[in-house]
Amino acid sequence: MSDAPQRGLGLDAGGSRTRWALADATGQTLAQGEVAGMSGLQMQSDAGRAALRATVQSLAQALVANGPIANLGLYGGFTGLGGPAEEAAMLALLQEHLPLAPGRATLTHDMDIAYRAAYAPSEGYLVYAGTGSIAAFIDAQGRTLRAGGRGPALGDEGAGYWIAREALAWVWHQEDRRPGAYQDSPMAQRLLAAVGGTDWQHTRSFMYGSDRGRIGALALEVAAASQEDAFAHALLLRAGAALAELALHLISRCGPRPVTAAGRALLLSPLVEQGMRAALGPQVALVVRPDLQAHVTAARLALQPPR
Repeated sequence: MSDAPQRGLGLDAGGSRTRWALADATGQTLAQGEVAGMSGLQMQSDAGRAALRATVQSLAQALVANGPIANLGLYGGFTGLGGPAEEAAMLALLQEHLPLAPGRATLTHDMDIAYRAAYAPSEGYLVYAGTGSIAAFIDAQGRTLRAGGRGPALGDEGAGYWIAREALAWVWHQEDRRPGAYQDSPMAQRLLAAVGGTDWQHTRSFMYGSDRGRIGALALEVAAASQEDAFAHALLLRAGAALAELALHLISRCGPRPVTAAGRALLLSPLVEQGMRAALGPQVALVVRPDLQAHVTAARLALQPPR
């Protein structure tokens, strides 16, 4: 039987950032912070693995800055983490730089820790929208059911990347119809300034040369224009409705329960929540908690024996 860990390390690892928390043996938070994003998708390329290794090194340095560490329990939720082979490779990489207690590391998907920060199993549905979007439900047997979460090519409805993509697509549809139309749209002017210029080459270079997090950040420009730009206003309402649809899929499968909405996309504008409430209807109780502190929950879970 492995020794109980002296500290619990919780990781909430997304595409654009990784939030970490360190807890003492009683579950009290000792420190927390952020490093660069960590994703299972990075395991699929040499460049991605090199970036992951650099991020883990930064994490180790941040932990040491808060005092000596040893015998860490780990509970980490990672976006894009695939099957057992990827989990084993990710764990091996983490073990290179972190003093993990033998047999006390749990690597899971990011929605596992987010859900557990919002609900006990079977209590409700979680819709999470940051750069991407997903809805999740953990049933009484511990099984995870999901809707969405299929990435930029097939999903991310209502999240930052989707908002940015839809907005820029509209801008260029208008330009195809009437060159110079961007001058009539506050949203278009903001977006084109953000990508570096008003010609197609700037947008092309930005969209096809940037990571998801950088593209998703363009949603901030949509939100900034939403009070004076009709398309931006309507798009944010559509984003909320798209997030509600993810929850409604799970409700149709598993029955009525309350819904919690979380993630930075909910902070863009009150219009996102407005669109979500309108689409869910009054019969569904919705709680909006943009910051669930899932990394803090994960640090406490790291002190418990692996399930």
